[in-house]
Parts: sequence; C-alpha cells; structure tokens
Amino acid sequence: MKQGIRERFESVIQQSDLISRDLSWLKFNDRVLDQSKKEHRSIFEKLKFLAITASNLDEFFMIRVGSLYNYLDYEKERVDYSGLREEPFKSTLMEECQKFHDAQHTHFTENILPKLPEEGITLCNISKLTEAEQKKVKQYFERAIYPMLTPMVYDGYRTFPILMNKLLIFGVVTTSPGERKDMRKLSFVQIPANIPRFFEIERANSLMLIPIEEVIREHIVSLFRNVDIQSISLFRITRNGDFTLEETEDMDANFLEEVKRKLMERKTGRVVRIEIEEGYSKWMLNSLLERWKLKSDSVFHVKRQSMIDFTGLWQIVGNKRFKDKLPQMPDPVKPLSYQEEGEVEIFDVLQEKDILLHHPYNNIDSILDLIEKAADDPGVMAIKMTIYRLAKESRITRALLRAAENGKHVSVLFEVKARFDEENNIREAKKLQKAGCFVIYGITHLKTHTKLLLIVKKDGDEITRFVHLGSGNYNEDTARLYTDIGLLTTNEVLANDVSEFFNVITGHSMPTTYQNLITAPRDMRNQLIAYIEQEAENARNGLPAGIFIKVNSLEDSETIYALYRASQSGVTIKLIVRGICCLRPGREGLSENIEVISIVGDFLEHSRIYHFHNNGDTRTYAGSADMMVRSFDKRLESLFKVEAPLLEKQLMNILAYNLKDNFNAYVMQEDGTYVAKHPVGDEPVFNVHKEFFNLDPEKVMEVQLMPS
Repeated sequence: MKQGIRERFESVIQQSDLISRDLSWLKFNDRVLDQSKKEHRSIFEKLKFLAITASNLDEFFMIRVGSLYNYLDYEKERVDYSGLREEPFKSTLMEECQKFHDAQHTHFTENILPKLPEEGITLCNISKLTEAEQKKVKQYFERAIYPMLTPMVYDGYRTFPILMNKLLIFGVVTTSPGERKDMRKLSFVQIPANIPRFFEIERANSLMLIPIEEVIREHIVSLFRNVDIQSISLFRITRNGDFTLEETEDMDANFLEEVKRKLMERKTGRVVRIEIEEGYSKWMLNSLLERWKLKSDSVFHVKRQSMIDFTGLWQIVGNKRFKDKLPQMPDPVKPLSYQEEGEVEIFDVLQEKDILLHHPYNNIDSILDLIEKAADDPGVMAIKMTIYRLAKESRITRALLRAAENGKHVSVLFEVKARFDEENNIREAKKLQKAGCFVIYGITHLKTHTKLLLIVKKDGDEITRFVHLGSGNYNEDTARLYTDIGLLTTNEVLANDVSEFFNVITGHSMPTTYQNLITAPRDMRNQLIAYIEQEAENARNGLPAGIFIKVNSLEDSETIYALYRASQSGVTIKLIVRGICCLRPGREGLSENIEVISIVGDFLEHSRIYHFHNNGDTRTYAGSADMMVRSFDKRLESLFKVEAPLLEKQLMNILAYNLKDNFNAYVMQEDGTYVAKHPVGDEPVFNVHKEFFNLDPEKVMEVQLMPS
C-alpha cells in the first residue's frame, strides 16, 4: 500500500470512536505470539504458542476474512467500525496480516530453530541424513506415502481439480520431451492430512525431523515419468468457511441435511489466502490468482528455511519423548464452598448450600460425578441439559446413555452449529437419540450457547431440582485448559428460571420475566445497559459507582456507547477483555474513566463475570455471554445472578486478581495497541494463573473492588 494512502486510512481509523473487530483480533493474536517469545518459557511451550497462533490465523481467514469476501464478491456495502468501506478495509487488514505473518516466521527462524538442537531436536532436509537414514526415508515414501499421492493435471482436456482447504500442495509444472516451454502443463499433488507432518528418525541423543514435504519433494519425480519437470512449488490455501444457516421451519432431518451441506461447502468455498514457499513458479501463481480472483496482498510468502503451516508443530509438542519437558499443572484444589469434595454425597451438600466451581483450579469431576450419579440414582426422574462442545470420548454422553437405559427422561439440546464441532455433535446426538433421549438439534436461526443442566430428583414426597449454570462447555478436556465458572445450586428461584428457560428452548413458551436469570436474545442487552445507566445515574448524584466486567470479547456498539456515557458521568469502569475489544479506552472526553486489560497466559480465559456496585447493593452475574452482537441477538444465552455472600465474593475476587496480575496482563492503549504489564519497583510478581491455586478464604471474604 502506498504511503499516502496508508496514512489516510490510518487517520480515518484513529478518528473512529470504535476499534475494528478484525484489527483488534489481530492484536489479540499478537499477544498469543508474544507468549511464544517469553524468556521464561521452554522451547516446547514456545512451539505450542506458535502453533496456536497458526490455528487462530487459519480460523480468522476462514471466518472473518471469508465473511469480508462475502461482502466483496456479492457487492454488498459494509462500513467497518474503523470507518473504512470494504475495499480500503481489506487492503488495511491484509497489510496487518502480512506484518503478523512476517513476525511469526521471523520468530520461528531466528528464535526457535536455533534453539531446537539444545533439546536434541533437528529439523532438516534429506541431504543432512546418513546414507542408511536416506534409505529409510525412501522406503517410507515408497511404502506409506507413494500409494496415497494422486497427481492431478489441469489442461485443456481436464477440469481444474478441487484443491482442499489447509492441505500442503505441490504445484508441478511439466512439459513433454521435445515440446516448447509454452506447452507446459500444471499438475497438483496434495499431501493427505492423515500423513504425519514430520518423518522422525531416532539417533542416540537426538531426534531428526524431516518435514513431509521434503520427503515428497525428494521423490516427486516418481509421479512424473518421461516428462520434464520445469518447477515444483509448495503452497497451501485457506478457503472461506463462513456461512449462515438459512432460516427454515423444518427442525429435524432437513435441518441436519442443511448443516451437512454447508459443511461440504467449506471444502469448496472461495479461496481467501495462499501461502507459498519461495522459489515458486510465477506462471503457476499468476494462474491461481486469476482463477481465484485474488490480489497479490492475499499471497503470503514463506522462506525455505521456515515452514508452511505451524500447526504441524503440535507433533513435536505432543511427542511422548518430551512429555516431561512441558510444565506440569498443579493438582486442582477443593472449591472454597465445597471443602467436603470427595468425602460426602454431592446431592446432600447441595440441599444445604450452593457451590461455585472455578476451573481449572477446581476439578470438573464434581459436575461429571453429579451427572453420573444422577444417571444411576433411582430417585432421579429427569435430566435436561444444553450441549455446545463435548470431549471426543465424553463421560457425559456415556452417563446420559445410561440414564436413558435406566428409564429416566433425558432431554438434550445439541447445538449442531458449534463451529468446527458440528460433525462430532451430530454424531453424539444421534447416539443419544437412538437410546431414546429427547434430542433437539439447536434452534434454527439461533445458536444455543448457554450452558445449563437441570436434574429433577424425588426423595419421598419431596421433589428437588439440582441446577448447574456455567460459562464453559461440558467438555472435560478443555476444562483443564480454560478458566470457567460453574454454579451448582438447588435455589428454587434459579431452578424456576432454568425450568422456564428449558421450556423456551425445547417447546413454545415465552415467559414474561425471570428473577435471577438474564437471557438473550430477548432481554440481555437492554438489561445490561440499564445496569450501566444506573451506575451513571448514581455517579451523577454523587454516589459511589463502579462497573467491573470480565469477558472474552467486547464488540456490541450499543453497550460500548453506554459505557462511554457512564465514563463521562464519572463511573469507575475496569474491563478485563481477553480477545476482541472494540471499545477505545482513555480517550479524552469519551472514555477517560475506562481501563481495559487482557490476560493471556497458560490458561485460556473463558469465564464471563459482570459486577455492578449499585451503591453498595451489589449485582454480580456470571455466565456464557460476551458483549457481542451475536451474543445478544443471534444466540440463546444466559447470565445468572450469584447472591450467596461467599460465592459473590469469590467472583469479585476473580475480578480483583485479574486486575492485580502483572505477569500475564496487557494494558490496552487508546490507539488499540497493547503494552505488557510488569511489576513496578519492588512490587512482587502476581501471576493470576498460579495464585488461584492458593486462595485464602478469609482474604476472599475481605475483597473490595471499590474503595470503602
């Protein structure tokens, strides 16, 4: 982009009161990449975070850039929060993506590759191997790889082949002997996804890793006999994976078929990015650009000493040889409100008090045990739950199947539109349906993102409803990596609210009100704005006023402007936003009283907490909803009020600890950039991802977010 145009675009961006969602997301991935650069991390942690940035970027291109192309290709108007129209915004976005791509590969080649030999790892091509090792590679190619490769030629007689999303592909330009060079043909060889990224050769004290593309490149001539190879180019494409399901009244078989059809479209969606290794054929690349209607800014060049697709680094991170090299997470601690964990019957405890779980510091087994016991307890009559994502080998699916076999009523809403988990959810849902469970495949035009569980248990003449409400998925795998909140309760007010909400989800019911539940798409935005405006009113009346919110993303403009108005009224506002933040903090006359931090570290921050000071009569909510248009308008969501004094203090303490962190925290600047937070002077290091393993119940009860 020319300098003058770049400066003009930047001026428009900085004048906007809002920050672009997509540009903000790139800043988030910057923070993830920064984790890979931290000196205190082992080389394996650095590889892990680099791989995460790569999978993040793949999804960004498939969904966000794919969505942008939906506007461009169909000539629909769109004005980004930055103030830029479609084409200027795409140019700006691609320039930022190119910068990030360069930062990734510079970090890999300059900081990671030179350190690998210190850990007994060498990434190399075949020329660095001994003769015996080269023979071993050749045997591997001939026996395991060669039969799986299919050269696909494109010429005047054959149609252009379907090249698959996110696979490594060789583009091979050939001519027949004696033919002119302008009679060249282009063939493609795709490397199947089920071939390991590296071929491993064990040496006495080291592990040699040969990228699979080097194995194939060395022997690719065997696929093109009796022709002349003019060039061999390695590339990878990313396709548009963004789709919106059409609204339909048919909720069953046709709906599932629609989802399956859209999943197939992902494989043939328009190309939005090309990653290509240096030394490529310019004729081939130009042919691809013309065919896919792409400009050069969508081409990302990779040097030979680097590698295409850093997600392949998971093979190194997950190698059993290096298991002890990764940091071990401390054992979970008992919840402050459930010190009897593992010693008493959870059904009995919940009859007496509520339990707040904070994962991964507290074990998810409390929830899994509750569901498993419910499946076998003769007193349990019904289990209802919403499911967004499950572990591959889910204990929950097994428990629900057993509950159905034991004659209990089991109702499950499986969200089959959970992005990239659709196929797994459809498969698990069908298992339950065959077992006699009542299964709903999502609400057609809404995603069900709320996390709810209701167990109905009879004990003599007494009926008790056991409820779990959470911010995280019922997934025992991610529960060890994500920070989430879960409330277990028999509180009748919440139980009534949840029962009513299940009737909305599974039937045709529209309750007039909930007491301790805020739901979307109906009420959530308006209710949160009302609470924000109440704080603003209190501040104008000279009363103490404060708003403390922790979310994954903050993007909804209506709530952002409500926060701006509250700031202008003098409300203290502190926001903990892990990822996208479209609010611009600290701008004079707009948001001087708003501070924003982002926590990025060992665990993925996934919990959502909303706390309003309310002149001392505090309102504290937790749940699954972010402050996003999709959360408020396009999803079934819920936030639940936490009233028990110890549990509310725990949530307040989570906010306080996050704000105190000086190890994983990044402070957002007015221009949308972030600065890492460090201890000041003699201030001790405070790492929130360690401190929650060492909670002091007495100190938790003393926590204050506002000065007394």
